[in-house]
Amino acid sequence: MPLPPTVPELAALDLFLSVVECGSVSGAAAAHGISQPAASVRIRRLERRVGLTLLRRTAGGSVPTAAGEALAAWARSVLEAAARFDAVAGAVRAETGGRLRLAASYTIAEYLLPGWLSALAPRLSATAVELNVANSTVVTARVLSGAADLGFVEGITVDHGLDQRTIGHDSLIVVVHPRHPWAQRKTPLRPADLAAARLVMREPGSGTREVFEKAIEPLRPGPAPAPLVELGSSTAVKAAVLDGLGPAVISVLVVRNELETGQLRHVPVPRFTIDRKLRAIWTAGVRPPEVANMFVQHAARSSVTPP
Repeated sequence: MPLPPTVPELAALDLFLSVVECGSVSGAAAAHGISQPAASVRIRRLERRVGLTLLRRTAGGSVPTAAGEALAAWARSVLEAAARFDAVAGAVRAETGGRLRLAASYTIAEYLLPGWLSALAPRLSATAVELNVANSTVVTARVLSGAADLGFVEGITVDHGLDQRTIGHDSLIVVVHPRHPWAQRKTPLRPADLAAARLVMREPGSGTREVFEKAIEPLRPGPAPAPLVELGSSTAVKAAVLDGLGPAVISVLVVRNELETGQLRHVPVPRFTIDRKLRAIWTAGVRPPEVANMFVQHAARSSVTPP
């Protein structure tokens, strides 16, 4: 319901109260950083708006009329409520604006976060987003230490001291260069063959490596073979496979385009699938900033699932 036209503006009420408290229009004008004539004009407009004479001019200054005294008491309540409203609005701005410190594992940072940031850009206009990209172990450490407000990881477990929410799922698959012998096989690759193979791998501490080693360990009759090479990001692993260095077990998110164009080949391993959860993590018992909650909700709604 719209306010009636007789309701005064807050700035005019504020000036009126200053006149009452200072005892003069000139003193109130100085307090508000305006000229005395401008203050007088505003007071006259206020009186016309409410239909009352609020001040009586005397040789010593200005004093409130009886109507002015009554209105001043209500004006104080209105302005106090306005001040409380401004304080609440400031708290909301601090929650939804300011700074959001993110930490994300490489796969999520490179293949999911850009889309999330793009979709949320209109709602993040007042927020400075900082992103640290590292493997899942480092991301977890940053959140635990308070260096990040929110983390995104794809490991098997979440450390004590953290709360988490599953935001989606991902699959790890075996990929090779089209000229690799596995791409020419007439029979399916056995899990035991994969367990015995030397692979292009992520570094220790990577969520991708942790999930793969957990899944393949029961299939190994002996010690794990040494990796062909250990690389610090999923993009680097993909590049090595594209160069023909060897096979890799990698997120389907990372190689989707290369599989569609035929630059890489997916090597199925019957009865051996590796699915993993993608998680948002934050310090246990600590309420994340509202903008972080918004980020988690959007990530979960995007329904990340294996294609």
